[in-house]
Amino acid sequence: MSWGQDTVDTIRDLEYVRRRLGDEFVGRERAVRLLQLAVVCREHALLLGPTGTAKSELISALARYIEARRFSYLLTRFTEPSEIFGALDFERFRQGTYQVRTEGMLPTAELVFLDEVFQGSSAILNTLLTLLNERRYHNGAAAENAPLISLLGATNEIPDDPGLTAFSDRFLLRLQVEPVGGTDLERLLQVGWGHETRRFTEAVHAAEQARGTGAPAPAAADRTTGTVTVERLGRLTLLLKDVGLDPVLGEHRELVRQLLIQGVRLSDRRLVRSLKLVAAAALLRESRTAEPVDLWPLAHIWTDPADRTTVEEAVQAVVEKHGGEPARRRRSDHEILLDAREIGAPLRPERQPSEWSVVEGLHKLADLSRELREHPPVNTGTEAELSRIIAEVNALLDQFE
Repeated sequence: MSWGQDTVDTIRDLEYVRRRLGDEFVGRERAVRLLQLAVVCREHALLLGPTGTAKSELISALARYIEARRFSYLLTRFTEPSEIFGALDFERFRQGTYQVRTEGMLPTAELVFLDEVFQGSSAILNTLLTLLNERRYHNGAAAENAPLISLLGATNEIPDDPGLTAFSDRFLLRLQVEPVGGTDLERLLQVGWGHETRRFTEAVHAAEQARGTGAPAPAAADRTTGTVTVERLGRLTLLLKDVGLDPVLGEHRELVRQLLIQGVRLSDRRLVRSLKLVAAAALLRESRTAEPVDLWPLAHIWTDPADRTTVEEAVQAVVEKHGGEPARRRRSDHEILLDAREIGAPLRPERQPSEWSVVEGLHKLADLSRELREHPPVNTGTEAELSRIIAEVNALLDQFE
């Protein structure tokens, strides 16, 4: 029996959103799929990576396609709780009641984006902890239900701070976002310029309108018009329980067992909730029954960044064994060699590179060497030239001894 027409329409609208974002953001297809899963599952997702990798832009773009009250903010060490949750209601305070005015702020939002999410103060993060897990906000003596669907966060790295472990664990999904490789550079520039022209065009029009009308900007959490309504998204979420998981439970258990044997740390909560991700992957394929290829989201439930590669490789092996998409296409020897030459070019004695840049370059060259070894090179000269570049860069370390 197939899903009803309303369900299929919602799934296909989400697929339309996925394709649009895939076209807008070069090399971010996996990130788009993960964020799509997050809002269907009503889970929280974290994008990690260096600055300039379009993490914030991607999440903001997704929010534009979801008809939801949204809130976004860049956290810093100096961000005050009132900037996130709302200011104190002084009128009620004079009457002896402590209450925050949350209208238009995070507690009333359905889709939330926080950039540099771990930079918030302990007062902010502790409040978020309850809100993320229970969807409740303690406003003075009262506890208010929060309509939060998903909190999507971005950060350069996960802090190595035991005090942040509980907060970090609320983000079921994580993805390391890397800079787009040289193979997509042409498309990156083409698409990126399109983004940039739209951005400054909209900024100019907004400034002209503000000068002409003097009207205040809309509240950050105002409901926006998008492709998919919150109500339709909610109905889709409820259908996760109707997806048959029996065909994948054996593979799921064996995969988790192997990861735990290898020392990967996964909390009970993450393991249980991972089944929801599998169900969502099947649902978004318009299937009532999960298959082993739907295990792909498990590659992103790691907790410790040191476990990322182990988890991704184990999950990808299972997915590919059952006919799923390969993790990435096989790059040609020429493409790998072009990257190696680009890395080695500035690392020459006459340019006097720093020790840090030499070590960083050697790490990148080692990654290229591993990539080349995964598939024997067609041209034997490729391996020889890569080895020569590595040797030349490695020789630079002698000057720092």
